[in-house]
Amino acid sequence: MKQFAIIGLGNFGMYLAMHLYEKGHEVLAIDKRSDLVQDVKDHVSQAVVADATDIRALESLGIGDMDTVVVCIGSSLSHSILTTLNLNDIGIHHLYAKATSDAHARILRKIGATEIFFPEKDQAIALGERLHNPNILDYLPFIEDYSMIQLAPPRDFIGKTLKDLNLINRYGVQVVAIKELVPERFQMIPTGQFMLKDSDIMIILGPNDALDKLREKGS
Repeated sequence: MKQFAIIGLGNFGMYLAMHLYEKGHEVLAIDKRSDLVQDVKDHVSQAVVADATDIRALESLGIGDMDTVVVCIGSSLSHSILTTLNLNDIGIHHLYAKATSDAHARILRKIGATEIFFPEKDQAIALGERLHNPNILDYLPFIEDYSMIQLAPPRDFIGKTLKDLNLINRYGVQVVAIKELVPERFQMIPTGQFMLKDSDIMIILGPNDALDKLREKGS
C-alpha cells in the first residue's frame, strides 16, 4: 500500500483519487473548493479543504510523507505552478503534474515536477491510434477483471528464462512482449528461452488479482 496526495479535484483528479483508493492505497485528496471535497470524502482516506499555493498549509497536512503527489490543477496556470514549486521546496521526490500546454510543461519541469501528463492530449492520441489501427487489445475491456500492465522484472526473475519462471501456471498471466533497453528493441510474443535482464520491461496480460501480486513482488 502506498500513500498518495491528489491536489485538484476536477474530473481527472477526482477519478484518479477514487481509483487509487479502490486499489487499496491511502489517498489524501485536496482542493480549495469545499463542495468538491465533500463529493469525494467518502471515497478516499482523507479529503481536506486547503489552498495548495500556501506552503504552510501543505506542510501541516504532512504532505512530505507521501510516496507520490499528483497536481491535477488545470484551471489556473499560476496555481498549478505555485503548488508545484511549493511541493518541490518541501522535497517531494515523486511529483506528477498536469500540463495544459507545452509551455506549461516546460515550466513545471524546471520547478521540480518529475513527471508531466497531458490527460486530454494523451486520451486523444490513444483514441486516434485505436481508430487508425484497431486490434484485439481494443476488446480487452469486455473481459471483466483483466488488464495489461508494464512491469520491471522482480529481482528473483532476473537471469531466468520465461520457461523457468512458468508464469502461466504460477500466476495465470502471459508475457505478451518485452521492451529491451540494452540493446534497445521490442520483442513481441517472446519464446520460453528469453532470459530476463534488469533493464527489461515485461508487458503482461492477466487477471487483475494476479497482476497485483506481481506488482507487489516487484515493489
